[in-house]
Amino acid sequence: MKKIIILITPCTILVGFGSSFAGEIKGQVFESGSNQAVVGAAVLNKRTAVSKHTDKNGQFTIEGEIGDILLISMIGYKAKEVKLKKEKLLKISLELDEMLLEEVVVAANASPVHLKMSSSNIMVRGMVRTRRQVSQESYAKISENTFQSPLKEPLSTFAADVDAASYSNVRRMLKAGSIPNPDAVRVEEMINYFQYDLKSPTNGDPVAISSEYTRAPWNTEHRLLRIALKAKDIPKEKLPASNFVFLIDVSGSMSDENKLPLVKSSLKMLVDQLRPNDRVAIVTYAGSAGVKLQSTSGDEKMKIKDAIDELGAGGSTAGAAGIIKAYQIAREHFIKNGNNRIIMATDGDFNVGASSDEDMETLIEKQRESGINISMLGYGMGNYKDSKMEILADKGRGNYAYIDNISEARKAIINEFGGTLFTVAKDVKIQVEFNPAYVQAYRLVGYENRLLAAEDFNNDAKVGGDMGVGHAVTALYEIVPTGTRSAVIGSIDPLKYQKTPTPEAGQLSGEIATIKFRYKDANTEKSKLKQALVNDQVKEFEKVSTDLRFASAVAEFGMLLRNSAFKQQASFPSLIARARAARGEDKEGYRMEFVRLAEDAEALWKAQRGE
Repeated sequence: MKKIIILITPCTILVGFGSSFAGEIKGQVFESGSNQAVVGAAVLNKRTAVSKHTDKNGQFTIEGEIGDILLISMIGYKAKEVKLKKEKLLKISLELDEMLLEEVVVAANASPVHLKMSSSNIMVRGMVRTRRQVSQESYAKISENTFQSPLKEPLSTFAADVDAASYSNVRRMLKAGSIPNPDAVRVEEMINYFQYDLKSPTNGDPVAISSEYTRAPWNTEHRLLRIALKAKDIPKEKLPASNFVFLIDVSGSMSDENKLPLVKSSLKMLVDQLRPNDRVAIVTYAGSAGVKLQSTSGDEKMKIKDAIDELGAGGSTAGAAGIIKAYQIAREHFIKNGNNRIIMATDGDFNVGASSDEDMETLIEKQRESGINISMLGYGMGNYKDSKMEILADKGRGNYAYIDNISEARKAIINEFGGTLFTVAKDVKIQVEFNPAYVQAYRLVGYENRLLAAEDFNNDAKVGGDMGVGHAVTALYEIVPTGTRSAVIGSIDPLKYQKTPTPEAGQLSGEIATIKFRYKDANTEKSKLKQALVNDQVKEFEKVSTDLRFASAVAEFGMLLRNSAFKQQASFPSLIARARAARGEDKEGYRMEFVRLAEDAEALWKAQRGE
């Protein structure tokens, strides 16, 4: 009995009927041999970049014209490109790909069930349900933040997070026709994937803080508080000299086209950004670690690129040995007051030596005080170990991006070169004190794996998050105003042995919260404190910044993908309309891409639920 993955792809196209066309194309996708409808298959028009999903009957409608290429894909089937001719009605037969059959997690009645099944037995209680996720991918469990009472928990403390890996990883899953694993959806990373128009710091400060306060779009009885941090911009020519070590996974699992070949293209883009005063060494690892290129000046670009081009994949994966070797090389060429950084490119699937998530945390904590940061670039699918990548970045004073295509590589490495690779403020922590006279309950949206104890805020030995050149961080709080009846926050009976605290414990000062944040300059170990006040002045949602309206749509999207217990009146149509209206200038088209992604997710969601 074989295990199953399902990779969507059409195999046989049967002719329909009609004459020449330019407009709406209809079709049906079914399984070869059984003639059963394939539900949730992705149909992409490669020219327009618009994709649709098949409904409960395997049917779809998409705009197209003669000469367009449709890509039909579904996990577990062979993919194939289809060139549109004169047919206006398509019947598409998909063949199962026996080579790609793996274990599938099928969510039946909201309970994940692991099944080892044949290609003809992919049913749970008569229906394939919501989520299929390749089991070899690992994600750290997320226990979603709940509403807290400021009478019991007046302080909310967390480390800043500029990672954006979750968004591009979720995008990859949705484009493959799969509802993401909820634990792969980190809402704060999805929000912070996008650039926002924030005021840069003044008076020599490396970070500036701002806030906005409005109604929550998914429950207008509640409020939404946005806290935003903006790191200073530094012209490229004034950035400090860099000592880079490229740490590249060349194990057998990296042989796929979306792994080592994409790694090579990505890193060669970075090489083009190097200056003569920068240096690069290359460390590789498979069954063991080795030095492919000794530290080399940034003006020897062809020598560095030739070394990258020579890399090939094969063997097991001694990731820990590679990390140790990379830190050793970085220390040997350490630049005082410079930018010392390891750039690790891998799928995270370590299998030789120390390899567990706990091993990675112990290993990276020993290395992080060396003054050498680490940037994680994740690649691939199927065996992807997101949990390890996240630990290495979070615990190693680094950042983390998932690279699923060359456009994402360009975004992370060229467009956001300074923010990704040059730290201007480290150990950034945020602490918010809520006033119970105005706030009945609050909930931090996301940041579950970045929470800190209240006392960690003032402890400089506790690691926070790092912010690079020009980086922006957005955090959202959903707030229930005092006196508002809200079923979502729950209630408890009055206490018997002590007085229940009352909102009068706060002061009617007009302040709903005080925001404090700490940071260290890049080359110091003593933190500095800044703070800002949030007044009880609720702006109408239509009058807040375009950025907040867009960020709220991304947050709502994340809650729906996670099927959050706190999604309330969240809906795809609402967030899609809001995001479309809040695209702003959108020079690179990332916001419009989000709108299309949300539309695809809505169609896939409906199709897999038979709506």
